[in-house]
Amino acid sequence: MKKVLFLPLLKMPSGHHQVAEALMDILERRTTNICYKKIDLLSYTNELLEKVVTGTYLKWIRYAPETYNMAYKHLFYEPPVHSFKWYHHVFAKKMEHLVKEENPDLIICTHGFPSYLLSQLKAKGKCDVPIINVYTDFFINNLWGKEEIDFHFLPSEEVKKGLRAQSEIPLQNMMVTGIPVHEEITKTRTAKHHSNRNILIAGGSSGLGNIMDFYNDLKDAHHFHYFVLCGKNQKLYEEIKGWELQHVTPIPYISSRTEMNELYERVDAIVTKPGGITVSEALRKSLPIFVHSALPGQEEVNLRYLTERNLVQELKADQSLENQLQTVLQDADKMSTLYNAIAAYHKEIEAQTPEELLAVVNWILGEKQTIGLHA
Repeated sequence: MKKVLFLPLLKMPSGHHQVAEALMDILERRTTNICYKKIDLLSYTNELLEKVVTGTYLKWIRYAPETYNMAYKHLFYEPPVHSFKWYHHVFAKKMEHLVKEENPDLIICTHGFPSYLLSQLKAKGKCDVPIINVYTDFFINNLWGKEEIDFHFLPSEEVKKGLRAQSEIPLQNMMVTGIPVHEEITKTRTAKHHSNRNILIAGGSSGLGNIMDFYNDLKDAHHFHYFVLCGKNQKLYEEIKGWELQHVTPIPYISSRTEMNELYERVDAIVTKPGGITVSEALRKSLPIFVHSALPGQEEVNLRYLTERNLVQELKADQSLENQLQTVLQDADKMSTLYNAIAAYHKEIEAQTPEELLAVVNWILGEKQTIGLHA
């Protein structure tokens, strides 16, 4: 039996894990001769180290977002990444040990750090396992390994062209997949006619994000019905529930993708952060997307891309939430522009079905049972 190893980073819930799990489920449902395993390298290296890194990241991004943003851009976005000598001492050795211990037939990276380490090992002849990069944002930061990677699942045609322009990667080793989301988030929506327009407000399951300024607006808002996804923020859930407002419904953390899909089916637009997964799920449902805030680093870069493509509308904190929603949702021209942008984004995606993703995996594993893929 062949083995596929998935490598996100850290244990905390994130888009890196969600993408890995979405792909694992897609493949597991369609194969019987392949086993799948997901490992976080930091936990594998040292459990305490993983907890420290996670805690430091959450505190840094919450209490000093400006410095985090500067550090992220300096290290991973604007200049080329330099050689991280201190990484090599611990993490490269651990990665080499992990690969030997697991002995996978294919590695799928959903975070740039494992991809970077593996590309370094491959360049030195210390790893011969084929690797797929699956990008979880709408851009590629400079941490990801590139030339030594065997295949790339890319978020957009624009990113594909950019990667091709800066590297020697053959076109047949790149495919625009969008940011993969779980197939239980269905592409087609059941047509429904609501007596009132329904708006989903999502602040992120970890509770990060500057959305609190908008919540007080909901008390005096009456044009829409608001479903507020509180995630694991029990205090927020209890507070909104205590308002006892008929037009505002707080929703606790949803772990079921089927339930999340049903919620998407009930609403007509979403107010959220520009995280790769939530935005990709909303795009899959062809929902109008309004961005209330962006975390420093990746989300700010995502927001720039999404606004340039007219895929999202950015909200202003000093203006009424409801007025801003009405300005777009009740304007036929603005809605037409929005839906045309979403349709253009979907048209770029080369892998429209799970079977096409499976075809790439089979091709790399050497089974040659490809669907719409030419070696």
